[in-house]
Amino acid sequence: MKGFILLVLAVFAAVGTVESCGTCRTMKWAVCDGNPCTCKLTLDETASPQPIDCEKLVPKCFLMKTEMYRARNKLSVRGSITGKPVETAFVDNDGIYDPDCEADGRFKAKQCNKTEECWCVNSAGVRRTDKGDKNIKCEELVETYWIRLELKHTTTATSVDRTSLKEGLGKLLETRYGYDKTLIDEVQYDPDGRFIVADLKKEIGKPGPNLGNMAYYMEKDLKVLPLFTSQGKVSLEAGSQSLEMEKIVVYYVDEKAPTFTMQNLSGGIIAVIVVVVLAVVIGILLLFFFNRRRKQQYSKTQQREMDNM
Repeated sequence: MKGFILLVLAVFAAVGTVESCGTCRTMKWAVCDGNPCTCKLTLDETASPQPIDCEKLVPKCFLMKTEMYRARNKLSVRGSITGKPVETAFVDNDGIYDPDCEADGRFKAKQCNKTEECWCVNSAGVRRTDKGDKNIKCEELVETYWIRLELKHTTTATSVDRTSLKEGLGKLLETRYGYDKTLIDEVQYDPDGRFIVADLKKEIGKPGPNLGNMAYYMEKDLKVLPLFTSQGKVSLEAGSQSLEMEKIVVYYVDEKAPTFTMQNLSGGIIAVIVVVVLAVVIGILLLFFFNRRRKQQYSKTQQREMDNM
């Protein structure tokens, strides 16, 4: 009996050793287990996991290969929970304009802001195409079925009860905005950045509440001044804590992907392109003038030789 107890203790000790193998310091996606502890990285669907040395930087080729593997299998490759939920998500870079509305308050698919320049919008009124003239075709008002709310709260004296964030957000949706809390698909929390990321979704192709209305009210609550009669600060209840928000970013995902092109490049990218083009043009001009000067010098030399003869 005593020997059996010792054997059981030995087994538990071995299991404990495997479980406490730890994490890889230089690669968060590595899986570490075994005795002795070995950390391995999955590079693709067919090959065996690659053993790595967690005391050194992982080779870039392995990093790129595992990132591609994770992207193919819809696994996270982001270093943070913030950012676009999918590649087709976009933000409102234009701000407020003077819109054309349907009788029931919905946006008309084509907006021109009382100018000759027009564009197409989604059901949240956010531009989803490049800008054009009044002949631009906007066949339908594309529905926004998914909104990501990226919230950042102010500093707190104690750690946030992340388990109660979804419940607190659901309460805020129902009591302040009159929206069903079941719209909340997922809530993530980053304690280091103080970010709360909430995904609100409705079923594609079926009628439902306009998510853009709620997002606009929340943006006004947190960015400018509330549109409600009550002008008090909006906070999110997380257990016994009341979290005040200092930042909000809204990402929109439509039932159909937006159709932005090169005209929608950010200012930084456009500036780089302009600099490169200018550098090429200047280089061509310098080469042209240099060759022209050489030809002129050659012609003068040749003329002097003819004169001497």
